[in-house]
Amino acid sequence: MNLNKAMIIGNLTRDPEVRTTPSGQSVASFSIATSRVWKNAEGQKQEAVEYHNIVAWGKLAEICGQYLNKGKKVYVEGRLQTRDWQGQDGVKKYRTEIITENMIMLDKAGGATGNATGGTSYSQPSRQNSPSSQPVEESLPEEEEEIKVENIPF
Repeated sequence: MNLNKAMIIGNLTRDPEVRTTPSGQSVASFSIATSRVWKNAEGQKQEAVEYHNIVAWGKLAEICGQYLNKGKKVYVEGRLQTRDWQGQDGVKKYRTEIITENMIMLDKAGGATGNATGGTSYSQPSRQNSPSSQPVEESLPEEEEEIKVENIPF
């Protein structure tokens, strides 16, 4: 049995960038910062920040592009994926990303931070293959086809 699952809560470091693939599928990319705080042996407060590359596909990408922006607190759940490419300098480059399957906005509309139970959740329909490895036509049930602004509780 294998498991590839990543769950993070953090703040967006930049607004999502939404693009459309040649096949017409939406893809959003953004970055989330997480931090951890501890005291060292001398009792001084220490902090370390990690930056995570996030990718969302399909309707979830459109939702991220519409409702997320820099500084917002968000919960992201997905799987880790590393891609590689040849740089212009001929050097092979790598990038590890979290491919989002579920996203919960944790900030309330007024800007105050909420919690996971008070957030608004959006999920990506599950797929067996990565959208980047194969073009996949997304088919959502009819009731999930369109998200109406008046149905969003914030």
